[in-house]
Amino acid sequence: MSASGSASGLAALQDELDALNAQITKQGSAVRALKKASSSNVDEIAVAVDELKKLKITAETLRQKKELLDPTKQFNRKVFDEMILRKMFIIPSFEIHGGVKGLFDLGPPACALKAAMVDAWRKHFVLTESMLEMECTCLTPEAVLKTSGHVDRFTDLMVKDPVSGECFRADKLLEDAIDELIEANPDMPVEEREEHMRIQIQADAFSPAELDEQLTKYGCKAPSGEPYGASFPFNLMFKTSIGPEGTSVGYLRPETAQGLFVNFRRLLDANSQKMPFAAAQIGLGFRNEIAPRSGLLRVREFCMAEIEHFVNPNDKSHPNFASVAGKELVLFGRDDQLGSGKTKTVTVGDAVSSGLVNNETLAYFMARTQLFMERIGMDPERLRFRQHLTTEMAHYACDCWDLEIQSSYGWVECVGHADRACYDLDVHGKATKTPMVATLKLDEAMEVEMAKLKFDRKALGKTFKADQRVVSGALEALAENWADFEPIATALEIEGKTTVDGFEITKDMVTWKKTTKKVHEIKFTPSVIEPSFGMGRILYSLLEHSFYQRDADEQRCVMRFKPAVAPQKCAVLPISSGDEVNAVVDEIAAELMDSDLATRVDKSTASLGRRYSRADEVGVPFAVTVDFDTLTDGSVTLRERDSTIQIRLPKADVTRVVFDFVHNRLTWEEAVKKYPTVSVKED
Repeated sequence: MSASGSASGLAALQDELDALNAQITKQGSAVRALKKASSSNVDEIAVAVDELKKLKITAETLRQKKELLDPTKQFNRKVFDEMILRKMFIIPSFEIHGGVKGLFDLGPPACALKAAMVDAWRKHFVLTESMLEMECTCLTPEAVLKTSGHVDRFTDLMVKDPVSGECFRADKLLEDAIDELIEANPDMPVEEREEHMRIQIQADAFSPAELDEQLTKYGCKAPSGEPYGASFPFNLMFKTSIGPEGTSVGYLRPETAQGLFVNFRRLLDANSQKMPFAAAQIGLGFRNEIAPRSGLLRVREFCMAEIEHFVNPNDKSHPNFASVAGKELVLFGRDDQLGSGKTKTVTVGDAVSSGLVNNETLAYFMARTQLFMERIGMDPERLRFRQHLTTEMAHYACDCWDLEIQSSYGWVECVGHADRACYDLDVHGKATKTPMVATLKLDEAMEVEMAKLKFDRKALGKTFKADQRVVSGALEALAENWADFEPIATALEIEGKTTVDGFEITKDMVTWKKTTKKVHEIKFTPSVIEPSFGMGRILYSLLEHSFYQRDADEQRCVMRFKPAVAPQKCAVLPISSGDEVNAVVDEIAAELMDSDLATRVDKSTASLGRRYSRADEVGVPFAVTVDFDTLTDGSVTLRERDSTIQIRLPKADVTRVVFDFVHNRLTWEEAVKKYPTVSVKED
């Protein structure tokens, strides 16, 4: 097939794949809606799920066909994985003891790469935006996570192998058993097959007793051959006790955000009560994954970098929005996901003005995230922002966009951008009876409508006893703004009762009068715009995006890290093992390291070409070679990793030139114009 024919064939396949993906998204949304709706019948859900499975199979077939037509897009995972392990980027934790699923150690190259990434993130966000950075404890009391909803939300039913004690997720075992039964019996009557599928669909909704009954019915046996033990609830957070008594329950945090939310009042004070402002934190999160997989993409311990930007819910503009308004982003809005299946390239300004992105602050951080990814060397062609469907979003969220990075595992969510409204501060404030509010000072006094309340203390005390102050306080807070109190007043007038913060209020307990008052300031609970970065996923994606094989040679692997984040900035190599040459090598290396430029010295007896290849494999962008001419004229060669072009320059210039490369003050093209190039055989 000609190149033009191949290109048109690929384009047609991509169009077909995009349309199929849109159908999958639409069908998946329909399935979620059916499962949530109490009026849905099991037959209707079964048909919808069956249709979704068929669409996914068709899409996977098309994807494989497209890969065969475009071998340049194929990724050699086998060679990549071997090199990552061999060069000790990432290794299984406790390997000599058999390892533990979902736990990995970062070796020297990845450790330095991650440190450089985190440093770049801190400079790009925390320093540039004047954010307030915190480092909160990883241990979190149960009350905090109960308030945030994590204690209830992270529970699944588990079963144990009675012999080995190994745990399994019970609903997945049942689903797999039914899949195997249907696949093993292709001639199964339709009615019987549909009955099995009805049970499969309900797997995650069964009670422990019902699930145990179904596992027995389908003959599910543990790896030991024995029946599984009884189902029991399993929380995906790591539970522990705080203190020697064992009475104070705690968890290893599943996210870093809660530490920032509970410190909101102190952070506001630290910012001199000025709004809006942002707080940030870089640290570890923990999740006791049942089935960790896909390397660093799903692990049990992970590094997160989170920003909580606190803003007035009535003014979500951003003072620096103009600086990014012209930046183009690849956006995959919910309408496109359900319609054409194609992304759109839109400027940030247009995305906000058209209403595609809810507000300036959310869009601003999306643009800043894109710029950060480009800064550390991610391939812009493999980045997109996907908007959450309405069926995916939490009830309190205003808008959510995930930065997805394409890797050999497909499109992977790596950064979440969520407008969480006032939810987090509200729930912590109510649980602790702590006002989580900020103040807007008005230039001129303004009149506001409010309700003036009069309580029947006797009626309140008789019904609520010790909680009567809590109830009256909640009503008084609502009464500060007539718009907030009006629904309460309407319900009391029409129905004679209403509920406030879980307390049932009756009309005889309170009377009210609509009035106005002049105010010089307005109290409000801030909304939170939250960009949340999964640094482990970003690290893995960067490794994939940086990997290539020179001339398709499996023996010549290269990591094309940008100088700013490369684990080592420069290699210094002697042409021979002579003492005079090695002395110059040590001198240059010392100067580089004195300028905080991580340096690799390779004095081994391997050929020069082999030593260049070793440096390429760990992504060293530059290599200085000290040869015999160095001893006579004081010049050295400097090799650039990706082009393999070398220039000759005075050794006195090396540190300054490499420093300027690393700090984006000089490009390789500019250096080639300034210094003469030399031809060097690398065999």
